Amino acid sequence: MLSWGLFNPRNKTNHLMKNYILALLLLVAGQSFSQITKDTIRSKKLGEDREIQIRLPESYKTNLSQRYPLLLLLDGDYLMHPFNGALSYGEYWTDLPEMIVVGISQNKNGEREQDCTTNADTGLPEEKGERFFEFVGEVVASVEKSYRIAPFKIIAGHDVTAGFANLYLYKDVPLFNAYIIMSPELPAGMEEQIPERLEKIQQPVFYYLSTADGDVKKMQKRIRTLDESAKKVVRENLNYRFDDFKGASHYSLVLYSIPNALYQFFASYQPITTNEFNEKIVTMQSGFADYLIKKYEVTEKALGIKIPIRINDFKAIEAAIMRNKAYTEFEKLADLARKNYPKSMLADYQLGQMYEKTGDFKRAAKSYQNAFLKEPIGDLTKDMMLDKADEMKSQ
Repeated sequence: MLSWGLFNPRNKTNHLMKNYILALLLLVAGQSFSQITKDTIRSKKLGEDREIQIRLPESYKTNLSQRYPLLLLLDGDYLMHPFNGALSYGEYWTDLPEMIVVGISQNKNGEREQDCTTNADTGLPEEKGERFFEFVGEVVASVEKSYRIAPFKIIAGHDVTAGFANLYLYKDVPLFNAYIIMSPELPAGMEEQIPERLEKIQQPVFYYLSTADGDVKKMQKRIRTLDESAKKVVRENLNYRFDDFKGASHYSLVLYSIPNALYQFFASYQPITTNEFNEKIVTMQSGFADYLIKKYEVTEKALGIKIPIRINDFKAIEAAIMRNKAYTEFEKLADLARKNYPKSMLADYQLGQMYEKTGDFKRAAKSYQNAFLKEPIGDLTKDMMLDKADEMKSQ
């Protein structure tokens, strides 16, 4: 149950630790949350049939107006389940949006090495690698034709497929918006070229890179070189994170990387956290409602995801307004509530709060009476509105 007027967001540090643990547990049981099906695509580029796995969100068949981000996994054979586990957990807490996940199977008959063939001198795809590069575009086009895909697209890979995924950044207009690059085996020259591309690409780019102290040494050195250059790129529309895990191996780092990458990319989507409230919001003197508007505009613009403002986020802004005695800001917050929850009592309740705190008890009573006529929401009830109206009449 929500307790209105008392904002108590979850502790994000503890929450992320739970995420790591749950990712491990759900590696085994991941399929129990969202259904994963297998399909076959006939590729004109490859001249062969290729197996893919598809994970649809639980709401896909019921929320027919919703479009979902696409997460495309290279090495889908073994990356699908850990990603499914992390996503199921994050979706449960509404920290991560539901998304459509497509995994390309690559572990049959040495496919992944052939798929990722690059030129030893240029680092560009060649032979089957060139055809596979185009095949990924075929998969994306097929999925966009068959399912409701949002504009935001992510590609992820591990080891040789992570290095190959970087090649999509070489395009003038990259096919993907976000990259989860876990312990990449980098083709020739890539540690210099990727930072250059991150600097030149005009559209927003989300880029996650990881290694570990137990990673393959020859790969580890080049990955850290890439990071040293990438962290010097200063662009407003670059979202970059690098993790160098302690006590992890080339393989176990995957289970640490997945939640870190997803939570990094979708930070603006997440509900207001304790740290965000204490460090960014309550320290402001004004502009609380504007902060909420901008938070959701960033989510819609950068990620292509439009959602109603969460009730708990309204509560957070209400708490900040109260603590700073910025009562006139309730008027703008009420306008937001009316747009997001037009049939609920939320907007009238917030106007009642403004009038009550500024001493206009007559108008406060009327606002609470108007709220009584609307639908309850969260912990706001009709009895509560009647009690508030009677209290204002007695002032």
